[in-house]
Amino acid sequence: MSMGHWQPSMAIKASAAVHVGAAVAWAGGMAWPWSAGALIANHAILTLAGLWPRSTLLGSNMRQLPQAAVKAGQIAITIDDGPHPEITPRVLDILDIYQAKASFFCIGEKVLAHPQIAREILARGHSIENHSNTHRHHFSVMGMGALRREISAAQASIAQTTGYQPRYFRAPAGLRSPLLDPVLQELGLQLTSWTRRGFDTVRNDAAQVLSRLEQGLAAGDILLLHDGNCALTAQGNPVIMEVLPQLLDRVVRSGLKPISLHHLSSNDSN
Repeated sequence: MSMGHWQPSMAIKASAAVHVGAAVAWAGGMAWPWSAGALIANHAILTLAGLWPRSTLLGSNMRQLPQAAVKAGQIAITIDDGPHPEITPRVLDILDIYQAKASFFCIGEKVLAHPQIAREILARGHSIENHSNTHRHHFSVMGMGALRREISAAQASIAQTTGYQPRYFRAPAGLRSPLLDPVLQELGLQLTSWTRRGFDTVRNDAAQVLSRLEQGLAAGDILLLHDGNCALTAQGNPVIMEVLPQLLDRVVRSGLKPISLHHLSSNDSN
């Protein structure tokens, strides 16, 4: 995504039209209950869209890899909330065993706290993408200025630490508001969600997490796991450590190739 002027989605354009219509109706003293109802319904729809991480109503949202990647049998394994000083190095070792590449959606403050691990992610051929600077729980209700500062700070943290400029962004918990899309377009970042996630931050049963990720596994999938904030199994192991090797076994058997999102960006520039 290149930097430029904001191009609002059809849903945002429709929302603007509803607001203009309501303003005209109120100014003319006409049908104000209907206008108020339309505004309430409109805001309810936008709120629900923001609570649905895979929604495209609020703007561009990559939920699956492009068709060229699908034809090439590629998938993306994305790993959120790191880098983690103990778990991330172990995840990198597992990826090396399978010669698989992944994309780590990192938190800016954690990159600054663990710079060597961040650089090691890139050194092993993976990509680091933007997952905000502080992973605030109220990210989805922040104003446009605060969103811009939060995302820009993560870009700066990652770039200054590693020399790498992320091109993809994932919102904390996937939740967002209509204000996010114009900020991402301004910063040249592509919002990225997922095809499936295992809920491995709250589920400690590795078999259940793996089952969700494997269901319907196919070229073009974007799968979500966590190295940071991950749940622990009953034996005290990070869930990702038990899920990832089995998932990669299945991927290999299916003839699929895990790539980093940087690979997509490189192809786009060719």
